[in-house]
Amino acid sequence: MMHESGSLSIHSENIFPIIKKWLYSDQDIFIRELVSNASDAIMKLKKLETMGEAQIPQDTEFKIQVVVDDQKKIIQVIDNGIGMTAEEVKQYINQIAFSGAEDFLEKYKDKTDQDQIIGHFGLGFYSAFMVADQVQIDTLSYQEGAEPVKWICDGGTEYKMEKSNRKERGTTITLYISEEGQNFLNEYTLRSTLQKYCSFMPVEIYFENPNQPPTTKEPNSDIEKDEKKPEPINNPSPLYLKHPNDCTDEEYKAFYREVFFDFQDPLFWIHLNMDYPFKMKGILYFPKLKNEFETMEGQIKLYCNQVFVADNIKEVIPEFLLLLKGVMDCPDFPLNVSRSFLQNDGYVNKISNYITKKVADKLKSLYKKEKENYEKYWDDIHPFIKYGCLRDEKFYERMNPFVLYKTTKGDYVTLDEYLERNKEKHDKTVFYVTNEQQQAQYIHFFKENDLEAVILPSTIDQPFISHIEMKKSEVSFKRVDSDLSDVMKTEDDSKSSDETKKSIEEMFRKALGKEDLKIQIENLKSENISAMILLSEQSRRMQDMSYMFGNFSPGMFPEEQTLVINQRNPLVQRLFQLQKQATQEEDVKMICEHLYDLALLSHKPLDAQSMNRFIQRNQTILARLLG
Repeated sequence: MMHESGSLSIHSENIFPIIKKWLYSDQDIFIRELVSNASDAIMKLKKLETMGEAQIPQDTEFKIQVVVDDQKKIIQVIDNGIGMTAEEVKQYINQIAFSGAEDFLEKYKDKTDQDQIIGHFGLGFYSAFMVADQVQIDTLSYQEGAEPVKWICDGGTEYKMEKSNRKERGTTITLYISEEGQNFLNEYTLRSTLQKYCSFMPVEIYFENPNQPPTTKEPNSDIEKDEKKPEPINNPSPLYLKHPNDCTDEEYKAFYREVFFDFQDPLFWIHLNMDYPFKMKGILYFPKLKNEFETMEGQIKLYCNQVFVADNIKEVIPEFLLLLKGVMDCPDFPLNVSRSFLQNDGYVNKISNYITKKVADKLKSLYKKEKENYEKYWDDIHPFIKYGCLRDEKFYERMNPFVLYKTTKGDYVTLDEYLERNKEKHDKTVFYVTNEQQQAQYIHFFKENDLEAVILPSTIDQPFISHIEMKKSEVSFKRVDSDLSDVMKTEDDSKSSDETKKSIEEMFRKALGKEDLKIQIENLKSENISAMILLSEQSRRMQDMSYMFGNFSPGMFPEEQTLVINQRNPLVQRLFQLQKQATQEEDVKMICEHLYDLALLSHKPLDAQSMNRFIQRNQTILARLLG
């Protein structure tokens, strides 16, 4: 062919600054674009072969080679695909805004599967100039009699074309790396970038560094050995492409470890496999979340025809599902030219709704068919489910009947089951525990009186129960240290005179010196409890929400504490008799203070000053016992 020079046909001035600073969000995107173009070139040739329009030797091994030479400061992407003629180079490369893939689809729209052709021989190719001062193409078309073509451009709008010395069908892209792209000459950086974007590309990819030949001797040995056959750095047939019936549990776990480098097995998974009204395949994994979900972010990798697009794209994946890990591949994602951002499209909402439904269906199926496993998983997955109910109305509607509550009896029940079996004792009221150790006294009281509470230890539980109360206005949640008057007191209170109650109250108020403290004298069902601290449910929730959102300041929501004194407790009765003796006034004061601190300890940790006084008082009491 004749030597040719010319100007690129572009539809905008200063195209290269736009490519470098706006079109692509990350500099490393160039490797994805060039390798996916190479993959497309091979897939096109395979498609032409199946249609009888190309003849390929039977022993052909299709592959892509990525070569980095840090001494020459070049990176090459080499394929043995369809190649290009001089006219195709002019059309696909010189006319920047023209997509070779779109032209190919138009020509073969009745013969091929559009979803298999995603490359752009236009803007995608030009991402190379983000890291290169000069780019060279050497290409030879599959067409019989075609001549090899060399194309060179230094990043301006000028190019030159001439005959290449390439002998084999396919294309080599050579990048002469600029100062801005020097870090990609590092073998580890380039290999990592390839694994990030090209892990599941449908053509085998081989990484090479000519300056680091493979070892041909055993360590500490003079014995020569055969060079190990190079292995591709990608998996062209990822598990999510298989039908779910053809996958084993061990394969799912192995794929999870391979993709996420997490050697703790997932709890379970959902295999997505949809062909209508859009195509999507993938696997979503449920890792162990427990209560640390607020600081944990999952990772859902988004692919388009096995080409990595991005992690955790919220337009597609509902926010609450971002706590999961997984891989999703959808040819219908409406990507812009850089393949980095989703454009607004009706498909996006449909895909998002489909994913939400599939997750809910899987959880419902587990509940109905494998309830024992569902209960076993519950402690790990409940933050995710509750968060989903808060963030997604449709997910709430689907999952609300299958939300479990662990009870102080050790079993798991739904809300309806809990209300049904407790309706005779406290109708439409759900008592709950947030800290089993801190609230042990209250739990013990409940068990003694054949009462049960549910255990809600997670940060998500406070907004979740408020959400339930909003949805079910007849149901109320009360913590076990809230107003328990309906379940705490004995039915027969005739032995308690108002005069006696007033005397006990005055005794404690005088000893404690807390005029603002609300004190109640009750006949509790359990004689073993001397005193309890109750806190207004509304006041406590306001405090919890303020802590959660980081805007809490002391005094913003004063605690509406109530000190409940159990008149039936033998110690309280003895103390009441003791206070009648003038000589025992000091002991009465000390015991009242001690009972108050014991009640506080069952409610929350003491502050430093109160704890110090509590320890000193303990020592005094023990000394008197021994004295």
